[in-house]
Amino acid sequence: MSWQTYVDDHLMCNASDGGEVITLTSAAIIGHDGTVWAQSTNFPQFKPEEVTAIMKDFQEPGTLAPTGLHLGGTKYMVIQGEPGAVIRGKKGPGGITIKKTGQALLVGIYDEPITPGQCNMVVERLGDYLIEQGF
Repeated sequence: MSWQTYVDDHLMCNASDGGEVITLTSAAIIGHDGTVWAQSTNFPQFKPEEVTAIMKDFQEPGTLAPTGLHLGGTKYMVIQGEPGAVIRGKKGPGGITIKKTGQALLVGIYDEPITPGQCNMVVERLGDYLIEQGF
């Protein structure tokens, strides 16, 4: 299966929430070095230093909290996550979830009506699966 298929069929898939169909705003799978493995068509252009800062926070949890998480020029307030495994951010009615696997970062960006928990579930479930598969 191609990485693009993981983005299209697992991250950008329609999830049902009480009958309402929800979809993430955008998503990507990015290598630890900042190379894009796959992304949705509307995923924001990001700067290499933004990925470097995210990777640093996975190695030294808490480094992003004072300055915020930046991706594609958008600043997210860092909220609870799992040190070394998940970073979650919030901006207005939307936000971002980043799950780190052994080789990649899975990024999901959402906006209303999607809730933070729904985004977390989609991104982290695929991340856990990829970790089990050795990625």
